[in-house]
Amino acid sequence: MTPTLPKKYLILCLFVLAACKKASTPAQPVTTDTTATTTITPQKDPVTAKSAGFFLDDWVAKTFATPAYIDTTKPSGTATVTINIDYSNVITKVSKYLFGNNTNPYMGQLVTEPILINDIKTLSPNVLRFPGGNISSVYFWNGQIPADAPANLYDTNGNVVPASYWLGNNTASWTLSLDNYYSALQQTNSTGIITVNYGYARYGTSTHPDQVAAHLAADWVRYDHGRTKYWEIGNESGGPWQAGYQIDLSQNKDGQPKIITGALYGTHFKVFADSMRNAAKQTGAQIEIGAQITNPVSYNSADLAWNSGLFASAGNYPDFFIVHDYYTGSDNETAAAVLATPVTESQAIMTWVNKSEQQGGVDAKPIALTEWNIFASGSDQMVSNIAGMHATMVLGELLKNSFGMASRWDLANGWNGGDDQGIFSLGDEPDNTTKWNPRPAFYHMYYFQKYFGDRMVSSTVSGSTDVFSYASSFSSGQAGVVLVNRGLSSQVVSVGIQNFAAGTRYYYYVLVGGTDNGEFSRKVYINGVGPSLASGGPSNYAQVYAKAALIQGGIKVAMPPRSVIFLVAEGK
Repeated sequence: MTPTLPKKYLILCLFVLAACKKASTPAQPVTTDTTATTTITPQKDPVTAKSAGFFLDDWVAKTFATPAYIDTTKPSGTATVTINIDYSNVITKVSKYLFGNNTNPYMGQLVTEPILINDIKTLSPNVLRFPGGNISSVYFWNGQIPADAPANLYDTNGNVVPASYWLGNNTASWTLSLDNYYSALQQTNSTGIITVNYGYARYGTSTHPDQVAAHLAADWVRYDHGRTKYWEIGNESGGPWQAGYQIDLSQNKDGQPKIITGALYGTHFKVFADSMRNAAKQTGAQIEIGAQITNPVSYNSADLAWNSGLFASAGNYPDFFIVHDYYTGSDNETAAAVLATPVTESQAIMTWVNKSEQQGGVDAKPIALTEWNIFASGSDQMVSNIAGMHATMVLGELLKNSFGMASRWDLANGWNGGDDQGIFSLGDEPDNTTKWNPRPAFYHMYYFQKYFGDRMVSSTVSGSTDVFSYASSFSSGQAGVVLVNRGLSSQVVSVGIQNFAAGTRYYYYVLVGGTDNGEFSRKVYINGVGPSLASGGPSNYAQVYAKAALIQGGIKVAMPPRSVIFLVAEGK
């Protein structure tokens, strides 16, 4: 007969057996949040893409500065969108020249406007183009209209009109002199990119107008004396709106065609480049000279054959190639249509450039997008928070597609019934006469730089086709991600970061539009703080408190419809 143990002894034996089993089983890691990892793969920088090239020579490591913050409760709902970031998978180093902007000679002297200068410095575009735009083709930097410059030129429609030349020594308050441009660069810690007057090589009436125009450009390089590294030969020269696109054959003395071609431009480019490089050598300066190439879509004959002609005549003479793109059409496009273009258009530009280079038999060169914005008009699209969201997405897509430089058009332009591409107002809005009031795009571009690191790393999105992510790392050890919700539904987003030793907190800013002006609000709210004026954002944007939460338990944020979140997670 088997003896029966008292019940209390059976319970004691079961407890001992369970303890022994637990002691003999290897301890398992406990995952408390989506950023936890047991083995961390270190970062490895990829080979620099040729399309970024020497623009990354000035790459700068970034240190994240912890902002003033308010601890925020994480959203309690189930995540509808998941972001997976691989901190170890570096896509590209971040060129500081991707955040540039355009000055122009009709926005005033800049250095006489301390509020504007301070905001530009805070925005930190790093590169400012000058004189930029169509004025480049009628701009004489030394303040003298040459005797062989004709009194009349052709306009876009082929009509003869007064030339209306611009001079670099004009110190009137309404314009921007060359010397004050140089001073503004210094005061805003920016690098210059200068567009020399190529149109003069076409409409000049001397025996060799190309040589005369090239000599004038070389004199500018000498005057510059090493202050500017990046130079462009002309602006949109293949467009009918440009001075020099069409010339008066009765005044031309070197047998040029009436309408410009890419092949002719390529031939002239070599003349300019030789003169300018010799001038740089004389002053001990290092310069890079860019040539214009066209976009995949065009409507005029000069542009259609431009690239093939340029490559055939100029070969590998250019140091880099220049493109312009305004992403949307000029119709009254919806917000959804505007926000669909950053991904498709940025990729299309780079695909076209690569294809053109290969077909033209030239080496791949660094690519500079020296003008970009949107053309959509009729509903204040250009001055809206949607334009700010568009700018955020463009910056992310330019990085993904390895552009080397980019300069948005432009710092200030003119209200024009709301079709104003300026990132600052000239004080001519019907309900807001505050001069230099920043538009929503200013705030988006400010926070992009502030919360995006010095390397882009890979990230994927699941759960929504309306949410986009652009992830980064800081050399100081943090992980960043820019999240864009271009849809009309709110989302709860969970962010997981692989190969990253997470610290304690994550910090973030939420940018949304207001309720004014339908889907094209002219206002932007930052963590709930909005403007006191009829348009723009909070005047204390640099002091707005970040939202913060503990990384333990997972990184989770709520995204309103049509919003952008700039987020950085601490590292150990």
